Amino acid sequence: MNIIEIESKHTSGLYGKQPIIFVRGQGASLFDIDGIEYIDCNSGHGVANLGHAHPKVAAAIADQATKLITLFETFYNDQRAALMDKMGNLVPGLDRVFFCNSGTESNEAAIKFARLSTGRSQIVAAMRGFHGRTLGALSATHNKKYREGFEPLVPGFSHVPFNNIEALEKAITEETAAFLVEVVQGEGGVYPADVAYMQAARRICDEKGALLIVDEVQSGFGRTGKLFAVQHTGVQPDMLCCAKSLAGGVPMGAVLFAPTVKNLAPGAHGSTFGGNPLSCAAAVAALTAMEEEDLPGQAAAKGEYLMKKLRELDAPLIREVRGLGLMIGIELKQKVMPYIRALQDKKILALNAGLTTIRLLPPLVITYEQLDRVVEAIGEVLNNDSAAE
Repeated sequence: MNIIEIESKHTSGLYGKQPIIFVRGQGASLFDIDGIEYIDCNSGHGVANLGHAHPKVAAAIADQATKLITLFETFYNDQRAALMDKMGNLVPGLDRVFFCNSGTESNEAAIKFARLSTGRSQIVAAMRGFHGRTLGALSATHNKKYREGFEPLVPGFSHVPFNNIEALEKAITEETAAFLVEVVQGEGGVYPADVAYMQAARRICDEKGALLIVDEVQSGFGRTGKLFAVQHTGVQPDMLCCAKSLAGGVPMGAVLFAPTVKNLAPGAHGSTFGGNPLSCAAAVAALTAMEEEDLPGQAAAKGEYLMKKLRELDAPLIREVRGLGLMIGIELKQKVMPYIRALQDKKILALNAGLTTIRLLPPLVITYEQLDRVVEAIGEVLNNDSAAE
């Protein structure tokens, strides 16, 4: 049997697979088993901010793997300490950190921390938001397509319209433990939060004694033109959830939190693999490389360039181009999946964000020449009637 046959025989059935076998990556490119290059505007759903096979991350993983791979956080460790020191200085006021393995786990932890800290049970989240697939994070996720089949979910969750201050004023009460929100809704269609909305969220949470949790799982680590998207708003959250590109592709998540988060006694929460030395070494290397290569600056400049080029396209199918940095949505006047498949035929990998939005999440190291190829391909498929068939 070949690779596709083996995976098809044993796969869980939970993934809609594409008939391509990728075996290597470099920068913003993926190469299939025949050596054919694809420009990756998917980045593993936003994981590969540093690009594929970054040499400093690879070297750190190889070196640490010969020393110590796993160690529970009841013991101290040099790599974990180095990462804690680095992460504790990323966002002023958020100097404590909990390590886990993924974005959904970071949101689960933040939900638990909010309830434990405030003694309240109610969590408010935004419509169109996506926070993960485990039961707590899924309860905060609004889209019914993810929720159906898993009810009853965790009680105590409610949802309000995104970017609607008036609705938020009514939803957050003295019973609310936290408001959980993405600063840029990724899965929900690439919608950035208004600065006024985020500032109002901070004010309302303060007035009601609730905590503000920002989900930066997809928008973090330079993606939007700043290290974290919330830094565009001037707002300091009580907790910041992150994952995806934190460790350069190695599975890792984290919650950064302020002194307003209380009552975290030993044993209240934990993670077997959270903060293991291998992931920590990869994350230290990744964060160092992000700094040295000014990934936020690259994302800001390249995102502005890409959105300008996309908005200049003569493509009547485009309803709107929106986003922040290199987190970009192209909303069409019809369903996007045929066009995403057509882009794949042109060796461009993209994502959908809902039914009508093409989502672009390229590595932040993508070249301008590659961006031009992406724009050219998008223009071709959107003006090709056969692509919609």
